[in-house]
Amino acid sequence: MKNRIALIAFALLTSVLTPAFAATPTEEILQLEVDINKAYAANDLPKYFSYYADDFRGIFPDGFTTLPAYRKEWTESVKAGNVLVGFSYKDIQVQVSPSADAAIATYHATARMRYVGKEPVDEQYFETDVFFKRKGVWKLVEVHYSTAAGGK
Repeated sequence: MKNRIALIAFALLTSVLTPAFAATPTEEILQLEVDINKAYAANDLPKYFSYYADDFRGIFPDGFTTLPAYRKEWTESVKAGNVLVGFSYKDIQVQVSPSADAAIATYHATARMRYVGKEPVDEQYFETDVFFKRKGVWKLVEVHYSTAAGGK
């Protein structure tokens, strides 16, 4: 009888301590995209750059960049008053590697930028984000922005 009570107590305790569900890698990436782009839209640079891997490489319309160079350039731009005033994305698609340690997210992004002394403008991009899961944490290792011709 004591064993049965102990077993029932253990089962109840572990069911309470176990999360209701574990997010799939796709769900994790979708949530990361929400979090990253929220920090980006808020011009919260410390939080935004915390999602990037140290060995990050970016491919932007003006060329290749590294994390130190991107952080420096974007920080200087924001400090100068060139800020995002809005950001949205659509048509997101996520692909996860069979081993669930790499993922690619692609989407159409609209960045509403306000440059110093100018009215806000909408800039359209196609974006590809590449994530690696290292030591249990997803990090951005590659981002590719392509200007969306005609905003399509």
